[in-house]
Amino acid sequence: MKVCEKHITLRKVAMDIQSLARQIEFLVEIDKLKTVLRQSLLVDGSRRENSAEHSWHLAIFAMVLAEHAAGPIDILRVLKMILVHDVVEIDAGDTYCYDEEGNRDKAERENRAAERIFSLLPAEQAAQFRALWGEFEEAKTPDALFAASLDRLQPLLNNFRSNGVAWQKHGIRKEQVFSRNRFMADGAPALWDYARQMIEDAITKGWIAG
Repeated sequence: MKVCEKHITLRKVAMDIQSLARQIEFLVEIDKLKTVLRQSLLVDGSRRENSAEHSWHLAIFAMVLAEHAAGPIDILRVLKMILVHDVVEIDAGDTYCYDEEGNRDKAERENRAAERIFSLLPAEQAAQFRALWGEFEEAKTPDALFAASLDRLQPLLNNFRSNGVAWQKHGIRKEQVFSRNRFMADGAPALWDYARQMIEDAITKGWIAG
């Protein structure tokens, strides 16, 4: 092997090792998502779910309910978006969707978090993950619309199946719930029909204020 070829090979090996080290550090960092608690309870009402559990549950939602998307979707891209969409909560925390004060600076906090956390990865991979996260947040493409619709449905279902404890705790009103969730009509109309029935039922049961 010529000297220059040897140097190129050694440099590539060093770069590969550095890249792997960054990937491992990212994977270690996102373990923290398991400690971020959400307002939603588990279906059995025993405790609050964490954001990592939410992301896993959402991924299964996507696999099971893909046929109900409003139009053609790339399920792999949907799954990727779902799995990275809440990573920013490691820094920004979970902002309760009905917390008006907390939502005022949510975008700013989450953008800072995205910059720090995704930049732990090698540059090309960091850009890919950041783009997926941004696409989910904008919710304009068919993939993102469907992913974001599921992100509405999952906590709604958990809240309903846990007898509306979280809604009652925070005194949530029906106009808040409809305003938050009617977005599903664009990404998955059939799921919105199902969700609307749950909301109406929860109002009848007194779990959501009229």
